Amino acid sequence: MILKANDPSAIQTACELLRKGEIVAFPTETVYGLGADALNPYAVAKIFEVKKRPRFDPIIVHVSDFFWVENLVKKVPPEVKIITEKLWPGPLTILFEKNEKIPDIVTAGLPTVGIRMPSHHIAKRLIESFGRPVAAPSANPFGYISPTKASHVYRLLGDKIPIILDGGDSVYGIESTVISIDEKKIRIHRFGAVTMEELSQFGEVVVATQEKGVASPGQLPYHYAPNKPLKIVDGPQGIKNPFSSYLAFTNPEIPVNSKYIKVLTKNGDLREAASNFFSYLIELDRDDVEVIYAERIPEVGLGRAMMERLRKAEKKSLYT
Repeated sequence: MILKANDPSAIQTACELLRKGEIVAFPTETVYGLGADALNPYAVAKIFEVKKRPRFDPIIVHVSDFFWVENLVKKVPPEVKIITEKLWPGPLTILFEKNEKIPDIVTAGLPTVGIRMPSHHIAKRLIESFGRPVAAPSANPFGYISPTKASHVYRLLGDKIPIILDGGDSVYGIESTVISIDEKKIRIHRFGAVTMEELSQFGEVVVATQEKGVASPGQLPYHYAPNKPLKIVDGPQGIKNPFSSYLAFTNPEIPVNSKYIKVLTKNGDLREAASNFFSYLIELDRDDVEVIYAERIPEVGLGRAMMERLRKAEKKSLYT
């Protein structure tokens, strides 16, 4: 059931469900999330069951106040407060060493937990009204494209969850950036809506090396993928199969030999492209095509995050 999130009774209904250990879908500024009481391991288990998510893939915890960070982790590095003063609320997840209050199922048994403070007004109201942190991955079957509209969630999981709070389209359209801070370096574990350039104002930024196993959300090698195979190309000239969809970065300069075409941005605006990215991929993932071609995106700013998702989708296509 989809409820208009601006209706106060919808928030109240969602909170009642969360208190009963149920799960609810809700909007954030990045993508739609599938939330449960982060301190209730039985409720969090329902997220894994509904998404068919592997138990070794950790879940981000969403909070509405820094009070919860200080009560859920063992220590808060001083650099974190400097960063969060400017970038929270917002699409940035920070890894901390967790304390015993966070159930192991949330972190997949890892000693660290990813925490973020969403800026979407509905997400903030929901978490504030609930009065506890909310564990929430994207509201989609595991490994599929993340939803940016309530209608996406309904199509993918509507028969498996009690309610979906409809707060309109996601603003960023791509997940949060995941970082850790150690030795005074900012390590990016997942590229997302906060860019490397934005983080560089706070110190040296490096890309985390691929740890054995999964050290943070979004690090599995196959993720964010459509059902149809995806291939990255340099332009329409790379299309080999006309029974295809084509995701263009900007307006193609030559004819496109595909059944369906979506243009991420007409003027090369990476923020506009990111806001359309997952939504367009979902629209292009059609039963009557055999492959999706995606034009390579410039790897600067938000382009890094989009290319990371495309490479993972292409990699999944090669092995499935």
